[in-house]
Amino acid sequence: MGLRDILKKKQGLDEAEAADPAAPQRLAPPEFTIVRSDTYTEEVIHAPGRVDSDDASSHLTVDSKTGKDRSRLSLDVFRSSDRRSRSPSVSSSKSASGGKRLSQRLHLSRSPVSSENVPQNLPAIIAPEDPEADKDGHESQWEKRATMLARENEKNRSRPPTPVRDVSQGLAQVRLHDGSSDDAPPNWPLAASPSPSGAKKGVVSSKEIDNDIQEAIRLHEEGDLERSTALFGRLADPKGANNPLSQVLYGLALRHGWGCKPDAEAAVSYLSAAASNAADIEQLALQAGLKKGGAAKGELVLAIFELANCFRHGWGIPKDPIAAKQYYETAANLGDTDAMNEVAWCYLEGFGTKKDKFESAKYYRLAEKNGNKTIGNTWIWKEKYDPGKGKK
Repeated sequence: MGLRDILKKKQGLDEAEAADPAAPQRLAPPEFTIVRSDTYTEEVIHAPGRVDSDDASSHLTVDSKTGKDRSRLSLDVFRSSDRRSRSPSVSSSKSASGGKRLSQRLHLSRSPVSSENVPQNLPAIIAPEDPEADKDGHESQWEKRATMLARENEKNRSRPPTPVRDVSQGLAQVRLHDGSSDDAPPNWPLAASPSPSGAKKGVVSSKEIDNDIQEAIRLHEEGDLERSTALFGRLADPKGANNPLSQVLYGLALRHGWGCKPDAEAAVSYLSAAASNAADIEQLALQAGLKKGGAAKGELVLAIFELANCFRHGWGIPKDPIAAKQYYETAANLGDTDAMNEVAWCYLEGFGTKKDKFESAKYYRLAEKNGNKTIGNTWIWKEKYDPGKGKK
């Protein structure tokens, strides 16, 4: 029945209303409810002059049978348990009860812009007007950053224990040159782990330590991984030689299981100790005004690079793209060609940073100039990526 017919019949009911009281309800036109809704609320739009609640501008509809709020079922899982009415002036992204944004409920929020493994007070690197003229000064800024990263990382890590190993009789021939008599018996196996307070100050190198490191490397190259790793462990002992380079190499052995059971967490501890010990030595060099760095610069750079790999892949610690990129970039600017390629990849893929092909090309070019070329990267030599052209 059309709406016009309904109106005509309703007009005639005024005269026949007494005869059939139920007729108005039977012939009454259908009621329409206009509802405006968003993710969290529904707002009933009333006809002028009709107010059904104290808040005439907005309220949630109520099912007369259940007495419950009627909502959009497809989004119920994202709704706050306390759904309340709101004014149209309130942003549609939140309800009056302080509900979360839909992106947060779907875990689509942006990645954090900071990391607990990166100091918040890292100083900005000021590029010199003539990089070639003040190369050492520019590099000293990055070395200062490396020492800050190492110290921050050490705060989050405990000192590594002294390696305890079951050493076979064949290892009795391997000993440390600690200044004692050649007739003195070797101290195998090692003692229990020391406390952090018992750690000795890091020793970069000495003739005896260099000889032992070379011996450990020789054993490794000959395939005697167990004896090689054991010797690196003795040199890395915080209560013993506490040598930063040996701590890096022992950490790598633990990570990859070279002659020992793999232990990624212990590997991170030794790499962190190496970075911290080297940073202490380099800090003294910086304070003395040595722009090219001190005696432990190589150890510091190597430790920073390997820690970056840990953060990138989640080896022994949770993955942290932001820290990985910062560590790679620091090592790259201190001359590590592998780090140059890695931070270039970070900028290219947006790993721990915004995508930036200009910066990516810069580091890929730097790696190639230093003899570490990546096949298939001809795009980096396009004119638009030349220094001074600006980022495209």
